[in-house]
Amino acid sequence: MPPPAASSRYPSPSQPSGKSEVTDLKSQLRQLAGSRAPGVDDSKRDLFKKVISYMTIGIDVSSVFGEMVMCSATSDIVLKKMCYLYVGNYAKGNPDLSLLTINFLQRDCKDEDPMIRGLALRSLCSLRVPNLVEYLLGPLGSGLKDNNSYVRTIAVTGVLKLYHISASTCIDAEFPATLKSLMLHDSDAQVVANCLAALQEIWSLEASHSEEACREKESLLSKPLIYYFLNRIKEFNEWAQCLILELAVKYVPSDSNDIFDIMNLLEDRLQHANGAVVLATVKVFLQLTLSMTDVHQQVYERIKSPLLTLVSSGSPEQSYAILSHLHLLVVRAPFIFASDYKHFYCQYNEPSYVKKLKLEMLTAIANESNTYEIVTELCEYAANVDIEIARESIRAVGKIALQQYDVNAIVDRLLQFLEMEKDYVTAETLVLVKDLLRKHPQWSHDCISVVGGISSKNIQEPKAKAALIWMLGEYAQDMSDAPYILENLIENWEEEHSADVRLHLLTAAMKCFFKRAPETQKALGIALAAGIADFHQDVHDRALFYYRVLQHDVHVAERVVSPPQQAVSAFADTQSSEIKDRIFDEFNSLSVIYQKPSYMFTDKEHRGPFEFSEELGSTSITPEVSSDIVPAQQFEANDKDLLLSTDEKDDNKGLSSNNGSAYTAPYESSNISSQMQELAISGPAASATTTQSSFDFDDLLGLGLSAAPAPTPSPPLLKLNPRASLDPRAFQQKWRQLPISLTQEYSVNPQGIAALTVPQSLIKHMQSHSIHCIASGGQSPNFKFFFFAQKEAEPSDYLTECIINSSSAKAQIKVKADDQSTSQAFATVFETALSKFGMP
Repeated sequence: MPPPAASSRYPSPSQPSGKSEVTDLKSQLRQLAGSRAPGVDDSKRDLFKKVISYMTIGIDVSSVFGEMVMCSATSDIVLKKMCYLYVGNYAKGNPDLSLLTINFLQRDCKDEDPMIRGLALRSLCSLRVPNLVEYLLGPLGSGLKDNNSYVRTIAVTGVLKLYHISASTCIDAEFPATLKSLMLHDSDAQVVANCLAALQEIWSLEASHSEEACREKESLLSKPLIYYFLNRIKEFNEWAQCLILELAVKYVPSDSNDIFDIMNLLEDRLQHANGAVVLATVKVFLQLTLSMTDVHQQVYERIKSPLLTLVSSGSPEQSYAILSHLHLLVVRAPFIFASDYKHFYCQYNEPSYVKKLKLEMLTAIANESNTYEIVTELCEYAANVDIEIARESIRAVGKIALQQYDVNAIVDRLLQFLEMEKDYVTAETLVLVKDLLRKHPQWSHDCISVVGGISSKNIQEPKAKAALIWMLGEYAQDMSDAPYILENLIENWEEEHSADVRLHLLTAAMKCFFKRAPETQKALGIALAAGIADFHQDVHDRALFYYRVLQHDVHVAERVVSPPQQAVSAFADTQSSEIKDRIFDEFNSLSVIYQKPSYMFTDKEHRGPFEFSEELGSTSITPEVSSDIVPAQQFEANDKDLLLSTDEKDDNKGLSSNNGSAYTAPYESSNISSQMQELAISGPAASATTTQSSFDFDDLLGLGLSAAPAPTPSPPLLKLNPRASLDPRAFQQKWRQLPISLTQEYSVNPQGIAALTVPQSLIKHMQSHSIHCIASGGQSPNFKFFFFAQKEAEPSDYLTECIINSSSAKAQIKVKADDQSTSQAFATVFETALSKFGMP
C-alpha cells in the first residue's frame, strides 16, 4: 500500500486543508455569535486568531464577514481589535458587506472605554468606501470634541482620511476650521501635531484651486504661529518636533533679532538624543543664517560637536546618515573640520559603506597642517583585507596629492605602494601616478625610475594598463625599455579586449616614434595596421587619423600628437556647484544620502517610467514604455568620409550597401597599398626634406602592404521582422535566462546627441529599422533602454540593453540572442540604424 500523501501526513496547523475548514470556521463563529456561556470569549479568541492568520498568509476568508461582525458584540478589547483589523482589510473590496459594520462601529464610537471609542473611530474611517461617507460625519464630529486626547488624536487623522475619500464633504462640514481651532487651543501636544500635519496636507492640496486655502496655508508660516509651536516644542514627541522644525525652515524672519530668537529657542534641540531632531535643527540654523556669513560660520562651529557625537554613539546606519550630512558640510567648509580629522578615522568593526564615506571626508579636510597624519593613516588602510577599502584608501592618497602644493612625502608613499606586490594596489597606484605626473611633471624622474621596473604582464586592469602605456609614451626618452615594452603589447593587440587600452597604445606608439624613431617604427606600423582594421570605431578612426596626419607631414603630426607637456592646473569636479547647492537646500533628506537632488530620483521626467537595476528581472516593464538610446559604436558614414579620400569613398560605397554597414576598414581596401607607397618620410630627426626621403612610408612602418590582401567577403545582411511583437513578461523571462552574447561600446554622433532632447524621435527612428523599444528610463545625462527585434524568416529574438551618456557621447550595448551566432550581424544592423539617427 503506498504511503499517504505528504499533505495528509503532515497537515499544517496554520493553513486550512480546503474550503471545508473555512466553512467549519464560519459555522463555529455562528454558534458563538449569540452565546453568553462562560468562556465564550476565549473560544472566540481562538477562532479570531485562526481567521487573522489565514488572512495574513493570503487566504480568502471574506465569507465569514457576517459572522465576524456578529461576534464583535463583546466588551473584550482584544476581540474588538482583531475584528477591526479584519473589517478594515475586507471592507474596501466588499463595499456591500461594509454596511454590516456601520451599526456596531457607530455603537462602539459611543462606548465608555476611550480606547474602544478610538479604535472604533479609526476602523470606521479606514473603511474608505465612498458610499459610507455620510456615516462618518457624526462620529468624527463627536470624536473631535471628545474629552479623551487619544480619541481626539484619532479623530484628527480621521478627518484627513475623510478628505481623501471625499474632499467636498470634508470642506463642507468645516472640519479644517475645527482642526485649526484644536491646533491653537488643545492642551495635548499629539493632538496639536496631528492637526498641523492634517492641515498642511489639506491646504496644500486645496491651494491649487482655492484662494482661501492659499491664505490658510501661508498663515501657518506667520510669526505668532511659528513662535507658538517653538515655545511648545519640548512637549512634542520626536516625529512632531521634526514636523515643526520643517515648518520653521520655511519661515522668513523679519530681521536678525528674529533669527537669534529662533536659534535661542532651538539651542537645546542640538543636544537631543534623536538624530532626526538634531539634523532638522541643524537645517533650521543653516537656512536662517545663509545671508549672514560670519554667523553662518559660527553655526558650523556650533553644530559640529553634536553631529560628531551622534556619529560615534549610534548604529552604523545612523552613523552613515549623519556622516552623509557631515560630508556635505565638510565639502562646503573643510577648514572648520580640519582639526577634527581623527573623528573620521576608520574603525575595524565598521561596515564598508561607513569606511568609504569617512575616506572621502578625510580627503576633503586634508590641508598643510594635517596632511602627514592623514596620509599615514590612509597608508595603513592600503593593506586592509577589504580590497575595495584598500583601493579607496589609495585613491584618497592620490586625491590629497593632487590638491596639495607640497607633495614630497605623499609621492614617496605612493611609490611605496608599488613595492607591495599586490595586483590591485599596483593597479590603483599606477592610475594615480599618471594623474600626479600630469599635474606635477617635475616628479617624473622619481616616478619613472620606479614605474620602469614594473612588468606589463602583471598589469591586468584596463585603467592601470592604460596609465602605464601613457607613461611609456610620454616619458619614452627616460625609459630605456619603453619601445620594446610597447612593441610587446602591440604584438598582443588581438588579446587586448579594452578599447581604451588600444587607444592608448596607438597614442603611445606615436609619441615614442617621435622620440625614438628607429626603435619604434616597426611597432608603430603594426599598431596602425591593427588599429585601422579594428572593429571598434574609435580605435579605427584614431589609427586612420594618425596615418593621415603622418602621410601629410610628420612634423605636423608631432605637433598634434606630442606637443610640449603642460601641467594640469585642476581636474574636473564630478558635480557642478549648482547641484551641490541644490543638495544643500534639501538638507535632512534622501538627497544628501544619494548625493543628488530629489528631482533626479523622484520626478518621472528624470527617473524614467520605472526603476532600473543591473538586471531587468527586478524591474516592472509596461508595454507602452518606449526607449531612446544610441549604441555607442557608431560607424558613421559622414565621419568616415572626412577621413577617406575620394577614391576610397567610391570603392567603399558598394561594400557599405552590401553588408548594411557604413564602415569598412581602409586596411582592407586595395587603395591603401598604393597610397602608402606614394608617401616617403624619415624619422623626426631627419632633414626638413621629408617628402624626398628614400624610405617608403609603409616600409618605414613595417606594414608590408605592397600587395594588399583581397577584401573579406561581407556577411549577408540580417533581415528583421518589421512587425515583431514580444510580451513584456516574455522579454523579462528571456532576459533572465539568456547569457550576454555581445558587449560593445560606441561613440554617438553630435547630431544624435542633439536629437535625444526629444527621446521619442529615436524610438520612432529605431522602429523604422524594425528594432522596437519595450522599456526606457534613466535621467540626464544617463539614459537606459531595452530594445527587441526578431528575424524575418524564423522566430528568433534579439534583446538589447543600451545605455547612453549624453555628456560623454558614449553608449554601451549588451546583446542577448536566441541564436548567438548571429549576434554580431544584429549588432551591425543596430549600429547602422543608430548611425543614421539625427542625420538629415
